[in-house]
Amino acid sequence: MAGKFELYKDKAGEFRFRLKAGNGENILASEGYKDKSGATNGIESVKKNAGDAARYEIKESSGGKPYFVLKAANHQVIGTSQMYDSTDGCKNGVQSVIANAPDAAVVEVE
Repeated sequence: MAGKFELYKDKAGEFRFRLKAGNGENILASEGYKDKSGATNGIESVKKNAGDAARYEIKESSGGKPYFVLKAANHQVIGTSQMYDSTDGCKNGVQSVIANAPDAAVVEVE
């Protein structure tokens, strides 16, 4: 099963998206956007930038857990991963975005 982007409105009324792997696991999440068009532009930016390994930055949370961000050409963060238990797991998450994002369908969810 292929990955997909889920586009939704959060409790605060902002539009967000998340990229899910084929197994249904969340692998990347967006910030909140005021307009739906901002979120759809964010999805297109993820699709465009996902294949460029230089766009990923692995970070460490205050609790010591690794995670990654995907940045656009302008260095703006366009997606943030979940927290991982290991750096290897985090790197696998990056590979999952690279594999799933470019051809992922966009599905609107409630």
